[in-house]
Amino acid sequence: MQHGNAQGHGHARRHGHGHRQHRIVVIGAGYAGAIAAGRLARRLRREDVAITLVNAEPDFVERVRMHQLAVGQELRPRPFSEMFAGTGVRLRLARVTAVDADGRTVSITEAEPGGSSRLGAPNGLGSSGGSSASDGLGTSGASSNSGAEELPYDTLVYALGSTWSTHDVPGAADHAHDIAGRPGALRLRARLAALGAGQPVVVVGGGLTGLEAATEIAEARPDLEVTLAARGALGDWLSPKGARHLRKVMAGLGITVHENTTVTGVGADRVTTTAGGLPASVTIWTTGFAAHPIAQATTLKTDATGRIEVDGTMRSLSHPDVYAIGDAALAQGPGDKPLRMSCASGVPMAWQAADSIAARLTGTKSPIAPLRYFNQCISLGRKEGLIQYVTADDRARTAALTGRLAAFYKELVCKGAAWGVANPTLAVPTRRRPTVVRPTPVPTPAPEATTA
Repeated sequence: MQHGNAQGHGHARRHGHGHRQHRIVVIGAGYAGAIAAGRLARRLRREDVAITLVNAEPDFVERVRMHQLAVGQELRPRPFSEMFAGTGVRLRLARVTAVDADGRTVSITEAEPGGSSRLGAPNGLGSSGGSSASDGLGTSGASSNSGAEELPYDTLVYALGSTWSTHDVPGAADHAHDIAGRPGALRLRARLAALGAGQPVVVVGGGLTGLEAATEIAEARPDLEVTLAARGALGDWLSPKGARHLRKVMAGLGITVHENTTVTGVGADRVTTTAGGLPASVTIWTTGFAAHPIAQATTLKTDATGRIEVDGTMRSLSHPDVYAIGDAALAQGPGDKPLRMSCASGVPMAWQAADSIAARLTGTKSPIAPLRYFNQCISLGRKEGLIQYVTADDRARTAALTGRLAAFYKELVCKGAAWGVANPTLAVPTRRRPTVVRPTPVPTPAPEATTA
């Protein structure tokens, strides 16, 4: 196995002051993972820690813009080589295959040289290729062997995120498209581009992702017949003002809405519902996300859905060397309600985890920041938007911002989220503190007794 960089895997380098670097491995570089890695690099001295970020792609994926990518809009490339230049964060272009939480190792498979790096899956789950090194951001070259490797850690930040969930509806996995990541969005993009005028497109799911997908497609392709199938009433969680605006925009875009409709099956050209069948040249599935199954296959304490249970510092309840953030973590928000899978949850979780790890390693007080919500930002195409103001525990308030101003606000939020990944301390100057906690060795089992 060829190693491009020793820092962050294998035996971490020793320095003149005689102690081994504390190895921090962050798996998954979505919003949460990328922010955590960058924030840790700005909180801790480079000679004390080796921070390795494992991801399948060399670029940051703006997951909140996948509906835009699907209709043919070009998104600005955000290479990690630029984002982490000069920070000391080392990138491993690899796919995570397993986590040994007791042995403190992560199993990875190197990205294939010349692979589909620009089309790979987000959050360290897919395969991609290519490597680069720039200003302190190193990538390891792949070997001619299988590329499998075990990456040891002293502290693990688990940020593998989520994938789309079909809820085991027959035919959904085979015939429906997803926009949970870049690969799915690009496949949908190619399929939509091949559709002729008048062909039917069915979006299944009336949540935020479904609303954004349906309106974006209807605006970009007014020649298509776009239908939305929602399990409940359209926008039933919104305020009356928000719901009225949503209905107005959907009607203006010519979107047919089937409310209180459960989809029971998906075929190649048809969607079956409790109210009958709907023709569908393309079906887009947006009924929610599911945690990646890697966590549930470990000894980490997870809930029934496979999300890692954490305390207020984002530390695993079962393994103190593991922190979980983003969609992969089950964190409690106001009113002891689990935080929903979203960028709005993942970003403050990443701040909390990074600051907690830095405090633990430097012997300072760990801050506990309240995790709460302020609004839900929904794009309804490029010209319309809806900003629903919410309570701390995510219930709609009476107030809502609508129209072009809301679309502008939403765009600022998306740009701000991407800026926050590259500026994880929000441009506030920080001091890199020395660590006082030394890495603890992994216990090795005693040899079995033998009899003469």
